Amino acid sequence: MKTLHSKKSSKHLFKFLLVLSMLIAIPQYSNAQILKRLKKKAEDKVEREAEKRAENRINKKIDKEFDKAEDAIDGKDTKKTDSISEKTKSKKTDSNQNKKTSEDTKNIKPNVVWSKFDFIPGDTVIFEDGPSDNEENGEFPSRWDLYKGGAEIAEFNGTPVIMYLDNGGVIIPYLKNSSEDYLPEVFTIEMDVWFGEEQEYKRYWIEFFDKKNQRRGETTDLELYPNGLEYGNSSKRYPGRENVNWGVVDVPMWRHISIAYTKGKFKAYMDDTRLINIPRLEGNPTGISIRSESGSTTYIKNIRIAKGGVKYYDRVLSEGKIIVNGIKFDINKATLKAESMGPINKIYQLMQKQPELNFSVEGHTDADGGDDTNMELSKARGKAVMDKLIAMGISKNRLKSNGFGESKPIDNNSTPEGKANNRRVEFVKF
Repeated sequence: MKTLHSKKSSKHLFKFLLVLSMLIAIPQYSNAQILKRLKKKAEDKVEREAEKRAENRINKKIDKEFDKAEDAIDGKDTKKTDSISEKTKSKKTDSNQNKKTSEDTKNIKPNVVWSKFDFIPGDTVIFEDGPSDNEENGEFPSRWDLYKGGAEIAEFNGTPVIMYLDNGGVIIPYLKNSSEDYLPEVFTIEMDVWFGEEQEYKRYWIEFFDKKNQRRGETTDLELYPNGLEYGNSSKRYPGRENVNWGVVDVPMWRHISIAYTKGKFKAYMDDTRLINIPRLEGNPTGISIRSESGSTTYIKNIRIAKGGVKYYDRVLSEGKIIVNGIKFDINKATLKAESMGPINKIYQLMQKQPELNFSVEGHTDADGGDDTNMELSKARGKAVMDKLIAMGISKNRLKSNGFGESKPIDNNSTPEGKANNRRVEFVKF
């Protein structure tokens, strides 16, 4: 009986231990499953977060590229954004560098208007007519005589001009000695002529004798066209107008005409360019007559005849200064006119060749206007010329400026010619 009881006890013990082991194993199994599920859930979350972040990065990149494309279309500066490609980036860098270099160069030595213009007006003005503001509109210009046709004073954009009437005409300077040869061996002539679309045919003539009071010599007429000049067998178009008809005006404009005569040598300029160069002119110029084409309304202004003189360097050696009345400014302003670059270019070249030369640039005015105003204006004009030379490359320590208003006249202030001689710039050696 003891043995049977022992077997039953062992059997119950075995069941008890089995149940106990199962009870112990169940929570271990449950914990493992929970951990496994948590791990999978975490991994899924990380994966989703990574995908989300990657998607955000892609979206941002796309937005950025679209922004850059839109900026390019709008013309905005994109130098601070990333380039779409290294090639584009390189091109932008080169462009920016070139732009900076160009700006730096401009600050050091800017482009000069009429930088190659070499016309030098004569030293002493022997005839000058703007015409004056005192001239009355509709009247014949008081500084002129009439040979043929008709002309009168008019106002063109607020400026007095000489207007030829529809039948054209010929006018000549009104001078006491007009029957004599009043043009010296060395002289210059300047004037502005208008070429407008309203003209049927666009042409002026400058004849080198007084048609009313003198006999024609052997000289030929200088013909002025919108696109070039012609003298006898010599003719040349203005640069860029070679393929345009002589008389065509596509853009109405004033043309500045300059003539230099030196003992037989004849040069004629249109604006900033010399078009006619004759080494030995036939005949002797004795005066001038200015003729306009009939059938059109034409205008001229700023006519000046001046007597030539010695070279700039010779003047410095003999007088210690250079007197220049060919440097011109806007009325009552210190703004340089383009045709002033002829004398300024010559002064620049002289200072380049003679590094020991230093100049005080001194402005002078005529007697029109108040003393204080003229003094201030002359100082501003002297400084404007000095600043132009510095901008062209002359060292600052070689120049200074001043102005004396109307206090130091070299001619009378009772005639247009005298006033023109007093309106001058002097380069005084120091």
